[in-house]
Amino acid sequence: MAEAAASGWPEPVVRVQALSESGAATIPERYVRPEAERPSSAAATVDTDGGVNIPVVDLSSPGSAATARAVAEACREWGFFQAVNHGVPQALLRRARGVWRGFFHQPMEVKQRYANSPATYEGYGSRLGVDKGARLDWGDYYFLHVRPPHLLSYDKWPYLPPDLRETTEEYSREVKGLCERLMAAMTTGLGVGEGRLQAAFGGEEGAGVCVRVNYYPRCPQPELTLGLSSHSDPGGMTVLLVDDRVKGLQVRRANAWVTVQPVCDAFIVNVGDQIQVLTNAVYRSVEHRVMVNAADERLSIALFYNPKSDLPVAPLPELVSPERPRLYMPMSFDEYRLYIRRNGPRGKSQVDRLAQINKDDKPAGGSDSPLAVASDLLRPSQPHRHHRKDVTDPDHPSAIHEPRRNTVVDKDPRPPHRLPRRRPRPVVPEPPPRYLRDPLVALFPF
Repeated sequence: MAEAAASGWPEPVVRVQALSESGAATIPERYVRPEAERPSSAAATVDTDGGVNIPVVDLSSPGSAATARAVAEACREWGFFQAVNHGVPQALLRRARGVWRGFFHQPMEVKQRYANSPATYEGYGSRLGVDKGARLDWGDYYFLHVRPPHLLSYDKWPYLPPDLRETTEEYSREVKGLCERLMAAMTTGLGVGEGRLQAAFGGEEGAGVCVRVNYYPRCPQPELTLGLSSHSDPGGMTVLLVDDRVKGLQVRRANAWVTVQPVCDAFIVNVGDQIQVLTNAVYRSVEHRVMVNAADERLSIALFYNPKSDLPVAPLPELVSPERPRLYMPMSFDEYRLYIRRNGPRGKSQVDRLAQINKDDKPAGGSDSPLAVASDLLRPSQPHRHHRKDVTDPDHPSAIHEPRRNTVVDKDPRPPHRLPRRRPRPVVPEPPPRYLRDPLVALFPF
């Protein structure tokens, strides 16, 4: 437990890869899902061998009206599509898969040098959330910030294999460019002004980019567990490079789970909650999950393209009308992430709850509004006696709530010389921001 306490985790972190390589015939109870959530449950599952699959969109002419229509239709109907002829070199895709597979095949002592903690979640990890005794997913991961520049920390990037850093940087740059082309196509498909979605993200320079490499080792009982629990992505857009040899991603369609059959060297693109909010639910984020495999390991690389974290996100005015009223109130991506961390992963219920709050027409700042929920998370649970006025960190409590000044003495009728002398208050060290103390802080660290 001393090791766990030193790292910030509530209990020792067990690497799923080590469990897989141990030769055990059963998985620990912590990884067994409730019966209704298992891949083997009675919930309908549609395999793509039967002809049902997410749409495939050809991006060879990204600026054409036909491409914009195809992207828009996929975002409206599925929230997912596979992008082919996307302009990212195939050789780079193979190099990216190769270097990260090489990292996960390094000796454990090499990987452990980059073990992450709940303070940042950057680095080598095996769990999301710090709730003691929580049910766990069958997978390890590596999480990195790429943009904005002040979050980029190369000391958290592995140095083995030798070309991993250079390859990951080039890969991130190329896929970021693809995201910008997709944003333009999505905007055209909406019929709004050019660049409107990108501007709502804070422009090309303001958008955030982070990468999560997922490694799903072989599992002796894949019918009992999941590689990644059911969720919709809280960010703007996700571009996923999957293992094109091993299936695993499932997308919810109506009341069934559709197993995606990957197209070789295609990207799987999905709408996140922030684009659902911006488009007033014209484009919808969709629940998805990951299965694991008894025979083969699986690796995927997710790049998350997010709005500038402190920029309010709300439905575009062009997409609001009497026939289609505004579904969501303004909320920054930072606030939304905190809202999710408080409530936990519940499929699509988070963004749908925000729509219901707005439908109830409660005043912004009312106790149940998302802004109030987020503000409560940002507000320290105990009053602080020492506030710095020069704090620029948005997570610092004093950057959000300035204490009220005591005005009672100003109304005291006694002469100034008879006012009671105040004792100086001791300087009390401030606790870490509330989001670092929340038991669900890392459910969605991107």
